[in-house]
Order: sequence, then structure tokens, then C-alpha cells
Amino acid sequence: MNTIQRLLTISALAMGVALPMAGHAQVSPNSGQTAAPAPASMTDGEVKKVDPDNGKITLKHGDIKNLDMPGMTMVFTVRDKGQLTNLKPGDKVQFMVVQEGGKMIVTDIQSVR
Repeated sequence: MNTIQRLLTISALAMGVALPMAGHAQVSPNSGQTAAPAPASMTDGEVKKVDPDNGKITLKHGDIKNLDMPGMTMVFTVRDKGQLTNLKPGDKVQFMVVQEGGKMIVTDIQSVR
């Protein structure tokens, strides 16, 4: 097989692999484009500590899907301190959290009864 035939054969094989994959193209993480975060959704948790004066709450929680965060226990800032009024350690809750400027902010928290 001469050089031209080999090049044509290799090109044809490469196209046979590349074309079916064209619909699966992804944006490179280094391209400057970022994927939109998943919409916030309610996450189950348990209150460990409440600090209403400073607007903080410590929660043991399950996976937070919109932030791609595994379950753990951590301190959150609460956007509205008034939401902490009736919460106490041991309460089961559902909450919504977003990341703003490196902080995890609870935007909604509800006791599960």
C-alpha cells in the first residue's frame, strides 16, 4: 500500500471514530466557560447548634447536589436570622443553601415535623 492510500485509510478510520463523538463534545475546563450551577434544592439535615446572634447554624446534612458537596457537619451563615428563632439542636430540617463569595448561605430552612 503506498503512502497516499495509507493516509486515506487512516483519515477514513479517524473520521469514523470522530463523527459519532461530535455530539458528545464538552467544554474544556480551561476554555474560560463555566457550566451553570445546578438549581438549589432542599437538603435534609439535623440541627447541631444554633447561634441566632451571629446568624449561624451548625447542620449535619446529606449531599448538597447543587454545590456538589458530600454530606458532613458544618457551620452555615443564614441569610435571615429570623429563620433561626424556633430551631434547636436535634431538630430535623430541610434547607436550601447557595454559595456566595466563598460562603455557604442558607436561604431557606424549615423544620420537619
